[in-house]
Amino acid sequence: MRLLAMPLAWSLALFDLFVVAWMALSSLKTTREVVQDPWGLPASPQWSNYGEAWTSAAFGDGVLNSLLLVVGSGLGTIVLAAPAAYVLARFRWRLSGPVTIFFALGLGIPAPAIMIPIYLGLDRLGLIDSLGGLLIVYIATNLPFAVFFLTAFFSSLPRELEEAAALDGSGPYRTYWRIMLPLTRSGLLALFILQAIGDWGETFFALSFLQEKKTISLTLLNFIQTMQYTGARWSVLFAGICIVVIPLLLLYLWMSSRLIEGIAAGYGK
Repeated sequence: MRLLAMPLAWSLALFDLFVVAWMALSSLKTTREVVQDPWGLPASPQWSNYGEAWTSAAFGDGVLNSLLLVVGSGLGTIVLAAPAAYVLARFRWRLSGPVTIFFALGLGIPAPAIMIPIYLGLDRLGLIDSLGGLLIVYIATNLPFAVFFLTAFFSSLPRELEEAAALDGSGPYRTYWRIMLPLTRSGLLALFILQAIGDWGETFFALSFLQEKKTISLTLLNFIQTMQYTGARWSVLFAGICIVVIPLLLLYLWMSSRLIEGIAAGYGK
């Protein structure tokens, strides 16, 4: 099985690298070059494509809104999921099993199935076309995976730590904040990166609950739609796609070792 998995994994990785490189090169071409020579190198790099994409599609507001949502949803998810995972992993009570299963079942609920109830709830609260309303949706939909993910880390910690803390006079809250939570920092960081990757390019909920306000994915979508009337500017479109993708690539390259360490630790435990 390993002999088949490794070539397949490397093939997918090389294909992904090829797509990213082709997309980056296309963003530096003219539209004529993209159409007439899609596989060639740009005759002269057109860095102005990025400026044109940024200004004509108003990417600035979309980037700012997406940053606020990504950071807010990541921190909010961790603040709510970490205590829940700690209680489910470290305290044995009658409902701990059913509650854990309840969170696990949340992983299998498709987004379209809950869109209408969420829309009605946000509408009654006056949170349609609100970043705050979309932030609540992101946190709520991230919680099942976050609790499931962090439970593995808390379950792996030795109980001698809590016993030693109790002997020193520490209560459950202080033990959690001062001892247990810092020991799961690799898991918390991995969870934050995974949530950031998912929320940065999220389109379904943003398209359903936002009207005037735009995230970066909706900004790109609107830019593609306006091309039907203003003419196809493929090189500028590729520059816009790079604006969406490059931040995620930089984040992954910067934190890849921590992300892999966190995921491996979680699955290993």
